[in-house]
Amino acid sequence: MIEINLSRKEGDFGFEAVDANGHTIQMDTSPESGGVNYGIRPMQVLLMGMGGCSAIDIVMILKKQRQTVDSFSMKVEGEREKGKEPSLWENVKIIFSLAGTIDLDKAERACELSMKKYCSVAETLRRGGTNLTWEVRVNQ
Repeated sequence: MIEINLSRKEGDFGFEAVDANGHTIQMDTSPESGGVNYGIRPMQVLLMGMGGCSAIDIVMILKKQRQTVDSFSMKVEGEREKGKEPSLWENVKIIFSLAGTIDLDKAERACELSMKKYCSVAETLRRGGTNLTWEVRVNQ
């Protein structure tokens, strides 16, 4: 079982979450909703989690294929549903940017495997109705 502890730290809506290993993340709502920019918005944390999950998958897959990943970054763009409560992620686009001695076909396959098979966060979003798309760039 995973345990996360959360406590209010700043203003009305500034919270800190701590995992069992002592890792922390600060969260808050927007100033328009009464927050004070103490931390990231919880829905953005979900996209960050997907990014981290898929990045780990992709690097693992490429290492098994003896590809050398010198750098890895990604850009995640998301659009939430309009006029709904709760407002879920409707469309999310990811741009994976890799550099190194990497075959483009292998990079594209690794990204596809992560996004469609291995990344639990991506699957969680998909089951919530999110349209996930991505693009892979190697040595650009």
